[in-house]
Amino acid sequence: MLTILFDGIAYGMLLFVLAVGLAVTLGLMNFINLAHGAFAMAGGYLTVFAMQKLGVPFLLCLPLAFVVVGAAGALLERTLYRPMYGKPHLDQVLFSIGLAFMAVAAVDYFVGSSQQNIHLPEWLRGRTEIGDGALLLGMGHYRLFIIAVCALLTVVLQLILSKTRFGSRLRAAVDDPRVAAGLGINVNVVFLLTFAVGSGLAGLGGALGAEILGLDPTFPLKYMIYFLIVVSVGGTSSITGPLLAALLLGIADVAGKYFIPKMGAFTVYLLMILILMWRPQGLFTRKGGK
Repeated sequence: MLTILFDGIAYGMLLFVLAVGLAVTLGLMNFINLAHGAFAMAGGYLTVFAMQKLGVPFLLCLPLAFVVVGAAGALLERTLYRPMYGKPHLDQVLFSIGLAFMAVAAVDYFVGSSQQNIHLPEWLRGRTEIGDGALLLGMGHYRLFIIAVCALLTVVLQLILSKTRFGSRLRAAVDDPRVAAGLGINVNVVFLLTFAVGSGLAGLGGALGAEILGLDPTFPLKYMIYFLIVVSVGGTSSITGPLLAALLLGIADVAGKYFIPKMGAFTVYLLMILILMWRPQGLFTRKGGK
């Protein structure tokens, strides 16, 4: 039981890092970006290429994936995404899901459809067991590393959004862009930086998750529903809601596949339906915004 709980928490924290960028763009910027998984896939493939072809150490690949994918996100935001901000949500959905399918086809053409593997450092491959019997806790070193990294990112993001001037400017730009611009806030720059950071976090999540989730060209479509569940169940209250939703999703998915493997992801969707019936706006919602 403890091992299942531990693996579920690790899986949930990984899903949170993968989905938090979408939570920001959808919850705070009010833009539906269904191509978010393509940025995560880019981070995973960048890590595989850097390690296998260039010999870059795994720990250096993580910030590299964040920076490179974040820069690519900033470029796409400036050229493709920005004209779509004022469009209806249906247009945003069609536009972004089209980008996702284009990314899948491009990766399949240039790289191939085979599964990619990452060779972790030796110190991340081990496993430590504590306790005995039903109270046995088996902790994979890599999953423990993921929990530590994701917990640190969660704290940093929460502090940035709630305690810094940039966080207050972002909330003001979302709540009323015209008033924010009148007060001297460069709304375009705020949105550009926010989108870049969200894309970079997706790339970082893809680099971290390639070993656990697997990596192939269908990655953006395979995990799209998980990202949407994290955002819809968690609500739009910055970080807390998506974090709790990701943890619930991770634990439910791991426990469901262990105890009732024939049911597949049934427990995840059942949990999502029950929570949304109880709180249709998600677990946490922002107050005061439009």
